[in-house]
Parts: sequence; C-alpha cells; structure tokens
Amino acid sequence: MKHLNELLTNQIMFFNFMKEKYRVFNNSNIFFRDIQYAIKSFLEKKEKKIKYAEAEKLAQEFTQKMETEGHLIKMSNNAWKVNFSFEKTVIEPVEVIATEN
Repeated sequence: MKHLNELLTNQIMFFNFMKEKYRVFNNSNIFFRDIQYAIKSFLEKKEKKIKYAEAEKLAQEFTQKMETEGHLIKMSNNAWKVNFSFEKTVIEPVEVIATEN
C-alpha cells in the first residue's frame, strides 16, 4: 500500500519517468506490462526493491485508480488510452494596476 500511495502522489513524475522509455502522451495507448515494468524500474531507481508479482499487483491497483480518476480509459483487459496531457500550460500573467482610493 505504501508503494501505491507513492505512485499516486507522484503520478506526473512517474509518467514523465515512463515517458523516457515508452511512447506515452495524451490519447496514446498504454499497456499493462509497460506500466508494470515502469513501476518496477521507477521504484528501483528510488532504491526500493520489489518483486515481479508485487509490481504486477501494484500495476493492477494503480491502473484501477487511474481509471476511476479518469486519467486512463480502458480499451481492453491490458490496454488503456492516456486521458491527460503532459505539457504544462502557460498562463499569461495578468497585469495588476494599483489604484488609489
């Protein structure tokens, strides 16, 4: 459960990590085994060793949560469509004019 919370609180960091190895972008397909291996690698980079079976369980729980939040759209039993953008939006600064009363 601790690893799942870490993944959920660091979703953007995790997907950016995953994006370095896999083609992950808005509306792309993403596959269960890719998520599983990315979770295993992500945690191992943080010096947290997990076993294959644990990574599989984490991937199942993580994808279910991401589906519930609408970030992943289920396409089949082992594939999802990414439903969020990685790009940061740039907001134009609003000029504030000070007025005297």
